[in-house]
Parts: sequence; C-alpha cells; structure tokens
Amino acid sequence: MTSAEAYHWLTSGAGRSICQQFDVHVVACVFSLAIEEARQGSTLCDALGLTPAELSELTDEYFPHAATLYAELDPELRPVLADDEVCLRDMLSRSTTERSRFQGLLALIIARRSQSPNHLWQDLGLRNRRELSWLMARHFERIAARNVNDMKWKKFLYRLICRDQGFTLCTAPSCSECDDFNACFGDESGESRLAVARRDAELACQKPNNPNLP
Repeated sequence: MTSAEAYHWLTSGAGRSICQQFDVHVVACVFSLAIEEARQGSTLCDALGLTPAELSELTDEYFPHAATLYAELDPELRPVLADDEVCLRDMLSRSTTERSRFQGLLALIIARRSQSPNHLWQDLGLRNRRELSWLMARHFERIAARNVNDMKWKKFLYRLICRDQGFTLCTAPSCSECDDFNACFGDESGESRLAVARRDAELACQKPNNPNLP
C-alpha cells in the first residue's frame, strides 16, 4: 500500500464534524507516510514516535476500521528517543491548547517527525506550510502566538528548546543582521510527499503500457 492509497483508505472510514475533519486529515497524512516508511524497514511506532498502546488509542479514535495497523505489533515496543526529541516532546506537551489527550499524542508525533530531514510540513505529510501553521494555531496556540516573525516551524521549535535549556542557536545580535537569515525565514515551499508518492504510483502503473517513460 502506497502512502497515497493509505490516505484514501484511512479517510474513507472516518466520519467527523467539520471542525474535526482537519484533525482527521492531519493524522491521516502522517499515518500514511509512516505506513510507507514501515514498508521500507521501519515500524509505525518508530515513524510516529508512539508506543503500540498510543498508536492503537489514536487509531481507534480516528480510524476504527484500521485496527490492522497495530494488531501484530509487540506491545512492549518503545521508540528510541534522542535528547533533542525528548526536549521537543516535553515543550510541545506543556504547550497544548486544551491539554487534551489527542493534543498530547500529536505533540509526540511532531517531535518525532521533526527528526526527519525535510520541511516539517512535508514530513508530516501535509499539503503545504499553511496547513502546519493552522495545526499549530489550533493545537499549540501559545507556541504559534510566539512565532510572530513567521520563522520556519522546525527552526522555531528548536530555537525554543535551546532557549529553555539556556543555549542560543546563533551569535548574531538580531535575526535581521544574521548571514543565515534565509535559512530561518526563507522560502519553505516544496511538493507534498503524498503528492510525490501519488505521482510515482501513477507513473509506475503507466510504464507497462508506455515503454518510452523513464
């Protein structure tokens, strides 16, 4: 199952109110990428930063038709956490808008996906950066309110944990005087990883009928 197919499968059985539909979309996006990564040798728990119990809880809540995602997982499995991921988990968990269980689990997922190399919105499987900003404003309101200069989200989160720990990310007196300004505030466009997966799947289906395709 490709990530694009996984997204369709997950969302097809999720009935929610208008307000909750965005949350369904968010969870389906990151689950879909995790399913794809699991096919390449990872596990869903590793990809999401969740224990099997946490994964089953989130799946049952949003995708009750998808219990097969965790049915065969070892219940003793635990994600291995780097030090910076622990700091991110703690900061995000303390900053949820409503202190809800869902937001707590979302904090763990964002912390894990922040360890991946692409823009954070891409590694969450979202369509664009705007969706990540909506997610942060909805579920991590206090953090979103602090990003007044619209810094790239991953950069901003790491800046916050560095300040929490008494460190600084750079030595420039202000962002406007920093030589790496574009690295923090520059363009954050790109292509959705789900869109890439969908296109690759379509091309793979076309190749047998069109030998001229690369």
